[in-house]
Amino acid sequence: MATKANDISAILKNQIKNYASKVERYEEGEVITVGDGIALISGLENAMLGELLEFQDGTQAMTLNLEEDAVGAVLMGNVSGIKEGDKVKRTGKVISIPVGDEMSGRVVDSLGNSIDGAGPIKTKKFREVFRVAPGVMTREEVNQPFETGIIAIDSMVPIGKGQRELIIGDRQTGKTAIAIDAILNQKGKDVKCVYVAIGQKNSTVAQIVEKLTKLNAMKYTTVVSSTASELAPLQYLAPYTGVTIAEEWMENGKDVLIVYDDLSKHAVAYRTLSLLLRRPPGREAFPGDVFYLHSQLLERAARVNKENGGGSITALPIVETQADDISAYIPTNVISITDGQIFTKTNLFMSGQRPAVDAGFSVSRVGGTAQIKAMKQVAGTLKLELSQYSEMAAFAQFGSDLDEDTKKILSHGKKVLEIIKQKQYSPIDQIDQSIVLLGVKKRVTNVVPSKNINDWKKQVILHFNTDKYAKQLRTILASKLKWDDVLEGSILNELIKITESFISVIENYNKDEHGSMPKKINVIFDSSKYKIKKTSTNKNVNTNSSFKKSEKLSLDDLNKMNKKNIIAYLESRKIKFDPKSLKLDLIKLNK
Repeated sequence: MATKANDISAILKNQIKNYASKVERYEEGEVITVGDGIALISGLENAMLGELLEFQDGTQAMTLNLEEDAVGAVLMGNVSGIKEGDKVKRTGKVISIPVGDEMSGRVVDSLGNSIDGAGPIKTKKFREVFRVAPGVMTREEVNQPFETGIIAIDSMVPIGKGQRELIIGDRQTGKTAIAIDAILNQKGKDVKCVYVAIGQKNSTVAQIVEKLTKLNAMKYTTVVSSTASELAPLQYLAPYTGVTIAEEWMENGKDVLIVYDDLSKHAVAYRTLSLLLRRPPGREAFPGDVFYLHSQLLERAARVNKENGGGSITALPIVETQADDISAYIPTNVISITDGQIFTKTNLFMSGQRPAVDAGFSVSRVGGTAQIKAMKQVAGTLKLELSQYSEMAAFAQFGSDLDEDTKKILSHGKKVLEIIKQKQYSPIDQIDQSIVLLGVKKRVTNVVPSKNINDWKKQVILHFNTDKYAKQLRTILASKLKWDDVLEGSILNELIKITESFISVIENYNKDEHGSMPKKINVIFDSSKYKIKKTSTNKNVNTNSSFKKSEKLSLDDLNKMNKKNIIAYLESRKIKFDPKSLKLDLIKLNK
């Protein structure tokens, strides 16, 4: 009996020794009313704005209204199981989503959950969705070019890394096409991309994902999808989710492109929430803080200094207008927030000008600072030439008698319009763009009929990427990123050669109907040193001074030179030769 008492005593002592009081404290409220995805909750006196709340069935909500005796919350899940009197508790957390390299190639919803059928996203990193934008002192100047691969934009409306460039226009004018082409052009450039679809059709988002996958662009792209069938709170949240994913990469030194497609639907979703929360409506029934809605989002796009990661977020927000009315509330708001805008016009789109970029209205407030020097040198007058053409074309339709200068302006302007036409999903490298635009600037295109300009452009790009000599010139331009007299002359000669060959095979070509081409420039290409040296064509100048005794040219180089330059070169090297037959002392030459 004593043994049993001792055992019981030991057990009680052990339990008393290991006793620990665990008290779980949380604030709980009660649903007053629920409907249209909005719940009014009482009893949550200490709730924070943007805090996550949890209902008794596990559904989550976010507080958006803090009133004197109640809290207004937007529901983020199935609302059918929630009724009046249900218990709601605070979580003390704000919305956080998964981030990191694991997000690349995935399609996620507004809460960062995968919806692509490829399983859950395995990442341990999470970031809060609502964060303050980088401050002034943490930012760097926007001076690095961001290549879209679209001639009309890279030449006339250049975008820099860290810039916010608005794409604005009526529906069905190719706004999304411009953004998708910009994503495709980042292949191999170590740039991450985030595409945010807000209020789009499910089929539209599926087509975009399929196209990006087919063209191997999904490897570096994340798609955040909140389609038209989803609740307004999720549509409201989607762009903030996208920029949060991008910020993780930016702070790790990477360049990111983010596309918001589109912010008009985002504003409508926010208006829906605000009206349901009984906030007072303002202009066009939008709430008074709709400007802040987009400014806090777009200010998070920046190029930060090395102390803060050294990366950048380039934002391409899209806004849809009604009948080209850019004076509406949302368009004027976003125009004032961004660093420039690309206007797409219905009349240009319908006339076959694609991308339908209006050069007169489109502008980049960063401008030439974010452009390579080679592009700046050849594209500087492009906008002026197009505006001259537009003005002359308006007058020309009223009369038939035109002077020669007007005819030249009209002919050249028409060809410039043809040059900047570009098929979708066909981005062009900026170096190739510069070479093509050199041909336009130097009027090599004068002899090419307008209807054949697009084929000529393809031929030029193909030649400078396949021909050994032309490819060498292109490589030098890509390394120097600017034109000098000799490099320009060498590439101009190649353009003239290509153009002469091109027009020779055009059926029924009449040279009297077209202008003249510039004359070739005498230049020597030094392949051994990858330098280009110019020879003088002036007879009074001693041609020997163009060569240095230490300079060597290969036989291939000599074959490309004319007889006069070969003689000058050989004399400068003191090599024996017969001037009549140009037989060389090859042994001495090779030495």
